[in-house]
Amino acid sequence: MHYHISPEIIINGTLYTLLAFSVATWTVILFKIWEFTNNSYRNRRFNAAFWDASDLAQAESVPDDTAIGPQARIAHQGFAWLNESQHAGGKHLKYIGSPAELLEHSLLVQMQKEQHLMESGLTLLASIGSTSPFVGLFGTVLGIMHAMHEITASGSTSLDVVAGPIGDALVATAIGIAVAVPAVLAYNFFLRRVKEHRAGLENFVTSFMHIASTAHKV
Repeated sequence: MHYHISPEIIINGTLYTLLAFSVATWTVILFKIWEFTNNSYRNRRFNAAFWDASDLAQAESVPDDTAIGPQARIAHQGFAWLNESQHAGGKHLKYIGSPAELLEHSLLVQMQKEQHLMESGLTLLASIGSTSPFVGLFGTVLGIMHAMHEITASGSTSLDVVAGPIGDALVATAIGIAVAVPAVLAYNFFLRRVKEHRAGLENFVTSFMHIASTAHKV
């Protein structure tokens, strides 16, 4: 049995798809704005408490309400490694080797985890930004084809008959572009913020390694 899918259903499906893309885009944008703002705030508070400490022991006991940002989690990983390595006494494979290199590796692994968290959602923005115009164009092509069939069926090619259906079909392309532009701009903006935050985390890792070596922990 042959089933015919109405062009209106396909066109409406295209528009609803673009609407879903738009909702997803703005959800990610709002969440990432909150995430980066919160991370910046937490990092500033942690830095103030961490570098005001008189020694590593005091730095390790930074208040819990401060030690919940990316830099705080990296420092926590570093302190955890230092404490575990001292009690392990080289009896485990992960503690065999240069202490400084092993500590740096542990800090870098945690830094990569933080970077992955910051990059979450960016792939979705890039995908929406690159595909939305084509989804809109797909809806436009189908809309124009449907309009042509309607015009042929009516037997009239006057401007009044042609302009309405063709104009409605072109709306899909406009919506696709309108969805893509915020996604692309947001992707570029947040990608730059990720690079800036990564640079800050790299500086913190270097500083942590310095104070750990100065305190003869590694």
